[in-house]
Amino acid sequence: MFRKTYSPINRHRLALYCGGSGDQNPIHVDSDFAKASGYEDVFVHGMLVMAYLGQALTGVLRPNALRTYGVRFVARTQIHATITCEGSVEEANADGIRLKLVAKDEFGDVKLTGSATVAADGLVDDRPSG
Repeated sequence: MFRKTYSPINRHRLALYCGGSGDQNPIHVDSDFAKASGYEDVFVHGMLVMAYLGQALTGVLRPNALRTYGVRFVARTQIHATITCEGSVEEANADGIRLKLVAKDEFGDVKLTGSATVAADGLVDDRPSG
């Protein structure tokens, strides 16, 4: 139903997200801190990947069509990862549409899984999805 790939997540993007979200954990922006904590380098905020998935989802919906949106965090996302977000229809009826969602990196490693429900007439077919 939709597929959107985002450019690699660089340190600048992490710093912007850190400031905008208020999540100031140095594990996401300070390489020395991350290495002292046992990691190879900083890693991406899980909520940033969730935001990418949400943005890809709302890009194919009519305004106000989203009813629920939830994810399960599966694995850490490394710095410089290219994230692809996908959604497919799992079930549709007169009450609405349930979507299956996934975000994965360029190696196919799943970072998030999720679902969303939207109004029965909530999908837009004429918007570009990627």
